[in-house]
Amino acid sequence: MRASILTALAALSADEEAHHHHYFFPPLHPKKCNSHSPIPTHHSFPSINSAALRRMTFVGRGGGMSCGDAGGVRVGVSIGEAIANSKKEYSIPAVGDGDPSVIVRGGGGKAASAKASDNDDDGSASVLGLSLAPRALATLSMATCMSLHYLAYSLARPATMTLFTSSRLGFGKSVSAYPFAMTFISPVSFLLLLFYGGVLNRSGPYLALKSTTLGCAAVLGLCAAVIAKLDPLVESNPSLATLARWVVGLLFVFRESYVQLITSQHWSFISSVLTPSQSSTWFAPISGLTSVTSAVSAMGVGKLSGIWGLQGVLGVAALVLGGSVIFGEMAYSIAEKNGFNPADEHYRKKKSQEAAINSATNKNNGDSLIAKARDVFARVPTLWALFCEILACQGLSTLLNVCCVTKVSEAIPDDTERAGWMGKFFATVNVLSCALQFGILPATSSFTEPSLLWKGMPVLMLAMTCLLAFPKLTGGGGGSGDPSLNMVAAAFLVMKTMEFSVRRMLDEMVYVPLDYESRFLGKEVIGVLGYRFGKSAASLALSALTSSFGAVGLRELSYFATGTAGLWLGTAWRLSALVPTRAQAEEAYEKMKKE
Repeated sequence: MRASILTALAALSADEEAHHHHYFFPPLHPKKCNSHSPIPTHHSFPSINSAALRRMTFVGRGGGMSCGDAGGVRVGVSIGEAIANSKKEYSIPAVGDGDPSVIVRGGGGKAASAKASDNDDDGSASVLGLSLAPRALATLSMATCMSLHYLAYSLARPATMTLFTSSRLGFGKSVSAYPFAMTFISPVSFLLLLFYGGVLNRSGPYLALKSTTLGCAAVLGLCAAVIAKLDPLVESNPSLATLARWVVGLLFVFRESYVQLITSQHWSFISSVLTPSQSSTWFAPISGLTSVTSAVSAMGVGKLSGIWGLQGVLGVAALVLGGSVIFGEMAYSIAEKNGFNPADEHYRKKKSQEAAINSATNKNNGDSLIAKARDVFARVPTLWALFCEILACQGLSTLLNVCCVTKVSEAIPDDTERAGWMGKFFATVNVLSCALQFGILPATSSFTEPSLLWKGMPVLMLAMTCLLAFPKLTGGGGGSGDPSLNMVAAAFLVMKTMEFSVRRMLDEMVYVPLDYESRFLGKEVIGVLGYRFGKSAASLALSALTSSFGAVGLRELSYFATGTAGLWLGTAWRLSALVPTRAQAEEAYEKMKKE
């Protein structure tokens, strides 16, 4: 599977070479340009024709203002400026077909290192015998970082769910505990978002990724150590048993809160590197890499918990998550050396607003984050439509999750056996997601418009939830009229499979033609608050119903799920009218490059 990813990225490298408008200016004489001098204007180009112009890079986003030590012409020069200067006395060396120094968005700002060209003529690298251009190599590095993040999450998810539903360490005897805990996800997510916004504002996207990843890994490891210490003492000491439940509850809420915060940062980098046409082809296989690692880890949860216990599984998850930072650093390093670092856009914006940032207090930083997010959502109506769609989608996902957890707890009372079942369930989800991500979606993306897929997902889930609400239509209901475990698991399986494959691809494609603030700020607000607020809102509604009318059964939950699926269909239909077609996305991307 890893080899197939590398093969795909090698094809992406070849695709880069086919795009002539993504080449750097070839270098001038080293003595005529340095990183501190303006571009000389007393020399001239003897001739520049349209073919030569097509071989030059005219980068919009992040067009740089510096030259490497080898004396390359600074990028970010507009086409108009190039034509206006075409009669100056610069001599431009010919650019051969084998000179694909690729750059896309975010380039410049800092000097492109001469070391990038020391490796070979085009800055490419060889991985397992395949030659990858810098952009493809950076994408592979960040995809690996994201896959390790999901590997850790897939270890932590069944472990925390099993601990939470345990009658010994968790809240297995309380029916309302699960939806009540879910209501705290949004507040915790908002605090994490404020922390991220502060680091992003001060230090840029790379340090924001590094700080949040290592911080979340530290929390997982600390909770694992505390639970391991309290586990042998809970039966003899009621106070410690209460403390253990608090730790388990907080860990469950934190695990639900942090995952999207980190994932959004991975995708923000990738969507800043790939073009719209490339994203429609490669986003699904990139997501597939995360599904592979998630499936492998989920299938091993049962065995690992039998060897080291659930606390040991959490400890392994913490180590893997912390180790993923290495590949994130590698991705940003490659982007920096080759001139397409998305962080350069941040530094230019920060420099232009330096006075306001220097006078801001910590409180104002939080206000600034909210103000900036409000401005982004006002400028880009697609983001608000996406936010509403996510609320409905996650509300449905939460209701189906509650149905599944409730039914599994009833059918499988043993903690270890239940952890193994959950691990196999999510492994199945990831295997099915891989089939879509590596096979069906890349093959159909070239002729299927995103708007059609946005409409198709809620239509399918509306049909599935109707079967849950009226199980006798298929003969799958028990004597009580409740849907069976197989029916509940099947509906939740379809929902999570679409979330991990189709919807993830569509979600990320929305951001590719958008500006820096939409990709790194608006995306994070939607990813963290949208996903988590949808879960919290559904859980809060369930808690209110439970408090007012007593326990809510599976049949009633199925009715709510059907209504929520209808709401999702309405929001997705509205979003599909705002999402650009493939051709419109390419046009918007090219326009953004020239600004």
